[in-house]
Amino acid sequence: MDNSSWTSVSHFVLLGISTNPVEQIPLFLLFLLMYIINISGNFFIITLIISTSHLHTPMYIFLSNLALADICFTSTTVPKMLQNIFSSTKVISYVGCLAQTYFFICFAAMENFLLAVMAYDRYIAICHPLRYSSILTGMLCAQMVALCHVLSHLHALLHTFLMGRLIFCADNRIPHFFCDLYPLMKISCSSTQLNTLMIHTEGVIVINGALAFIIASYAFIISAVLRIPSANGKWRSFSTCGSHLTVVAIFYGTLTWVYFRPLSSYSVVTGRIVTVMYTVVTPMLNPFIYSLRNGDIREAFRKWVRRL
Repeated sequence: MDNSSWTSVSHFVLLGISTNPVEQIPLFLLFLLMYIINISGNFFIITLIISTSHLHTPMYIFLSNLALADICFTSTTVPKMLQNIFSSTKVISYVGCLAQTYFFICFAAMENFLLAVMAYDRYIAICHPLRYSSILTGMLCAQMVALCHVLSHLHALLHTFLMGRLIFCADNRIPHFFCDLYPLMKISCSSTQLNTLMIHTEGVIVINGALAFIIASYAFIISAVLRIPSANGKWRSFSTCGSHLTVVAIFYGTLTWVYFRPLSSYSVVTGRIVTVMYTVVTPMLNPFIYSLRNGDIREAFRKWVRRL
């Protein structure tokens, strides 16, 4: 029988962020609070965009999809982590672990592609403002969002399939709070060279490709903004990109730190801390970053409050 097609473990044990009993309740309350803020904030952004007619533009269509991706992204890991904090077994089934890996990768990739699409939206808005409506039509927006979904699922399917080929022997304890790629590869007793190769090739193409597209878009944006004669005009034009740039910096900074290093240099403790940043903290902050820095969102919120 081909050993690459089976595993000797039926479940994994998620050790979580900390094994210290004293820290369990504070961690539970902290992550529960962040999860509630995340769900509430992103759901509010979606509801506000849907219920406000003048926000039915490409920029906010993409933002609502980003908010939905953030909800799904965090919901893939945090509820199971909260359940395991007070569980004596902290068990996740083998199939459940692969499913968690799949959806985690899928929604991370979705955010990656949506951030690139949103950079393109800002490029058209600033560099070709008179043609904005004719270029970014409703049909094109729908096609771009659909393409983000398709590419995200294909990306997740590839890495989950490769993870399913690994053999896990005696040690089924994962030193993490969810089934992440590197922690799983660390405890595998079979070769992970192909998995590592695909992370550093296909993964780099997917992540760095989107990031390069964002950087190129902002190179054109900066060039266009610098040609605006008034300082006030420059500030107003570039301020519309501030929220997006903030999210991009946090997301790609933490993602690159965790995954695009040699497996041998992966630190369990550092990996957990940095992973918390982009799986929990960043999705929680996104609604505040966009609402506090976006005049249209603030105005729509004020009108919504007055209607109550």
